Amino acid sequence: MNDNKNIPTLFEWIGDITTFETLFTKFYDKVLKDDLIGGLFEHMSPEHVNHVTHFIAEVFGAGELYSGQDQGSHAKMIGKHIGKMLTEQQRQRWMNLLIQTADEIGLKSDPEFRSAFVGYLEWGTRIAVINSQLTTNPMNEKAPMPTWGWGETKGPYLES
Repeated sequence: MNDNKNIPTLFEWIGDITTFETLFTKFYDKVLKDDLIGGLFEHMSPEHVNHVTHFIAEVFGAGELYSGQDQGSHAKMIGKHIGKMLTEQQRQRWMNLLIQTADEIGLKSDPEFRSAFVGYLEWGTRIAVINSQLTTNPMNEKAPMPTWGWGETKGPYLES
């Protein structure tokens, strides 16, 4: 997972997969009840919460949960957003509900972790909105999964 044993991955800092499962289960309970974004998720697959949990856990350093266990890829996750025509208001609601849920479950709140956590969510949700306006998936199926740590800023000129 982490070559430098002195610096934990974001996944290790959070604790374990159970924390991610709790976060996303409670989060999607809120999402489904939300007037603005609930309709986007009312027909989500039974695996949706698990896939998002595994995807973000993997991005944060948990190992190959989404790409291995779920047989997913970055391209497949991007593909889930194609043609959804997401709005900035919907993106912000998604973000606000997730951060609210993180606070409610007592997710680590130190400024360094929260900066990295929110940084990834901002980056990822903005990419989701951009891709949701497209009709075809621009991502190569062999593109690597994104990784996120304690301070990466991804530029539009860099692939994750």
